[in-house]
Amino acid sequence: MINQKIFIFEFVSGGGYNQVGIPSSLFCEGYAMLRTIIEDFKKLGFQITTLLDIRIDFLSQYLKADKIKLVKKNDDYIKIYTDCVKKSTYCFVIAPEFSNNLYNLTKIVKDNKKTILSIDLDFICLGTSKLKTYNFFLENKVNTPKTYLIPLKKKYFDLEFVLQKFDTLGCPVIIKPEDGVGSESIFYFETKAQIIHFFEDSNGKLDLSRNYILQEYIDGEDLSVSIINIVSSKKSEAKNQIILSINAQIIKFKDSVNDSIYLGGFTPVVDYELLKDSLEKILKSMDLSSFQGYFGIDFIKKTDNSIYFIEINPRLTTSYIGIRNILEYNPLEIIFNQDKPSLNLNSLPHQGFSKFNQLVLKYIGDETSNEIIGIIIPKLMSVIPEIVTPPIALSKSVKDQDLLYYCFIATKTKDLDSSEKRISKIIKIFDDYNFKTIK
Repeated sequence: MINQKIFIFEFVSGGGYNQVGIPSSLFCEGYAMLRTIIEDFKKLGFQITTLLDIRIDFLSQYLKADKIKLVKKNDDYIKIYTDCVKKSTYCFVIAPEFSNNLYNLTKIVKDNKKTILSIDLDFICLGTSKLKTYNFFLENKVNTPKTYLIPLKKKYFDLEFVLQKFDTLGCPVIIKPEDGVGSESIFYFETKAQIIHFFEDSNGKLDLSRNYILQEYIDGEDLSVSIINIVSSKKSEAKNQIILSINAQIIKFKDSVNDSIYLGGFTPVVDYELLKDSLEKILKSMDLSSFQGYFGIDFIKKTDNSIYFIEINPRLTTSYIGIRNILEYNPLEIIFNQDKPSLNLNSLPHQGFSKFNQLVLKYIGDETSNEIIGIIIPKLMSVIPEIVTPPIALSKSVKDQDLLYYCFIATKTKDLDSSEKRISKIIKIFDDYNFKTIK
């Protein structure tokens, strides 16, 4: 038993949005990551402290933390966060890269001389910037889509520049924030007319306070690889890259009008071993010496099996929720014991399959919101162990029956077909409790 104090913080559920509305989709993933990682650190014997937005305090009963501090609307969550950092020996931070949230929160840990078990500052700087990541891929001679920063012209994004690059590339393009997270605000364009129409009405879609990039669209499978990089404290070079799994990502963003949507994914992918061999060769050719801990790389596999690296996620990713269901070891033990010899984990096979995704539900029964929280959700949690984030309505409505409920589930089965069948049964159970699946 480790018996050490650790502070685990997840931005969306932990108070990062305490003065504004909590985004439902981001919350589902954020709370799911918080809950799973708390469970895995608890298995190692840590004494765990975490923060929770007071609006979702009923979800504290599903967290295996020793101390849960609530963040109220008028609280300075940074002050509460810093106090928790000071009282802990170790810290693990899960936060979006945009607005330097992840960097600033991690810097507080470093400034207070606490041990950070999530990603360190140098790697966060690289992963947060899509342009720095692009240049990193170029320097390491790996395939990556051509990427350009969209300049401003008279305080607006330069349409002429975008059209010129579209002509030069001669293929569909995407526009997304330079510091974006996952599939956030990705827009897809096949024609000049779509681009022109988008820029005519871009005020509500593009935030002028942020930078945006234009990127060549690579057609293929949206995948990610989840890695723990172990770097010896005695040597500067990378010691071992452990591929935990390779994951499929279900993303809907082929639209020049609507925002992109992350729908979840599954792990491991088909032909996992062949793809893993290819990735291992590429990773060994790259300079990953400054990368330590858990991170993910998003990539595209084209029909000719070539691999194009898209971006680096310098934090725990949503895929972890499924990955932990297919491993026979606790990945967090590797992160904590980096300097201790361990088994050749790359040679250990996966144990089954996991599909993880968000469900959007509408309640059509007669119970009130309080009755749903106090009676129905505990029953659902007992009959559906795959629920990671319980159904929750974060928006407000005059009638309880008009609310949309969001939840996150992760299966643990032998293969994709079994997971699909199990999800169908889960949807039927929700239906039995008067929750109709919207998507």
